[in-house]
Amino acid sequence: MKFSLEHPIRLGFLPILLTASLLGQGLSSPSAARNLSGASLESSQVQAAEEDIKKTHDNSYVIGNDDVLGINVWKDPDLSRSIPVRSDGKISLPLVGELQAAGQTPLQLEHEIARILKDYMTAPEVTVIVEQINSKKFNILGQVLKPGSYSLALATTVMDAIATAGGFRDFAKKEDVYILRELPDGTESHIRFNYKNFIKGKNPAQNIKLEPHDTVIVP
Repeated sequence: MKFSLEHPIRLGFLPILLTASLLGQGLSSPSAARNLSGASLESSQVQAAEEDIKKTHDNSYVIGNDDVLGINVWKDPDLSRSIPVRSDGKISLPLVGELQAAGQTPLQLEHEIARILKDYMTAPEVTVIVEQINSKKFNILGQVLKPGSYSLALATTVMDAIATAGGFRDFAKKEDVYILRELPDGTESHIRFNYKNFIKGKNPAQNIKLEPHDTVIVP
């Protein structure tokens, strides 16, 4: 396949094509794999952000603490603003006062704000958009350079999570990485991730998509 300046769109897929090619050939260098995962991380972040924004528009997204909401009241710039959801799940607006936002969809919150504003104006038109999704987070702990809690908008898979955390420390047990996931019944499942096998092209399905509150453990 030839790439040229006449086809700039294709160049954006070059890191992904190179990654797939090298994995297919049995890439065995951890440092090289980290470089490649870092090169493709930006693309993954953009895709994840786009998918999450779509969810906020189809009313399937549930607002959470620390999300940033864009609230627009038609023809009323004094009431229109960007506002973060507080740690208690509430927001505060002029005329509306304090309102529970966490646990509601954007559409539900629109209706609630409009209902209250009817006492002050005729047929208020309210739009609520989630501008930043900060409530969906995962944790990564252990032998990585930057352990901590991160937004899922930054990492969608286990490999993304490792790259986001700066990669492995020197003595990390890369074949014994695992993900702790809380199940609906309150128990936890342990999902194994063998990094050494993955970069050799073995069992690519183990690079699962992370879910909110997952914890990646690197021994």
